[in-house]
Amino acid sequence: MPAELSPIDKAKFAAAKRAVDLVEDGMRVGLGTGSTAAWMVRCLGELVREEGLRITGVPTSTRTAELARQVGIKIVTLDEAKWLDLTIDGADEFDSELNLIKGGGGALLQEKIVATASDQMVVITDAAKEVVQLGAFALPVEVVPFGWQASRALIEELLISMDVLGRTTTLRLNGSQPFVTDEGNYIVDLHLNRIGDARQLGLMLNQIPGVVENGLFIDICDVVIIGHGDGRVELRDINQGTVEHDQINFAETENLFADLD
Repeated sequence: MPAELSPIDKAKFAAAKRAVDLVEDGMRVGLGTGSTAAWMVRCLGELVREEGLRITGVPTSTRTAELARQVGIKIVTLDEAKWLDLTIDGADEFDSELNLIKGGGGALLQEKIVATASDQMVVITDAAKEVVQLGAFALPVEVVPFGWQASRALIEELLISMDVLGRTTTLRLNGSQPFVTDEGNYIVDLHLNRIGDARQLGLMLNQIPGVVENGLFIDICDVVIIGHGDGRVELRDINQGTVEHDQINFAETENLFADLD
């Protein structure tokens, strides 16, 4: 493994490496978006190329689709796949009930559609993403460009009646222009600090005209795999009520990192 790989990247890789053990031959797999999910796609590609694993991937963004093609994973659309056996994705935050905030990478809409069209959602992450209560990470809300300022004003009005600590909202930018999602929408980030009732907030946000979806993933995640920089991994299954521990041997993964030097 390259010496310059950071402890955080090693933690992300360890979680991703453990997660692909859950993928079986013939599965239809949702491929998440973000830095941790990219490790997972690389790991799956290695299994496809070197061990002949046969899977069909459904990417949650154009950049994930591009990476999947590069590493040799067959990809199709969700409409073509119809239903998925498993989705593996990252998260920006998760709590003890495996509720999540996602969307830091701007792909929350496709990520939520794909995750909910799967028999199981597995989240891969590092330990720093675990929180007692959601909200420290800004909550992304995807809105249509038409009248987005009106939608933002309605969001801010809603937050007055919600159990949150902060109510600042910002339009996500790409340089000096609005960030545009794969669906051609904008993202308004809500800086809430703490969310008292995430379920209620998620439901209320989606009732606002112009809001397409929000980054609260409630009762969607089944398993979280937490990686550490020394290769330790912890697998928590919310449905089974189990916790497993494992160890990833970085020395066995030199091929995966060859193109990173």
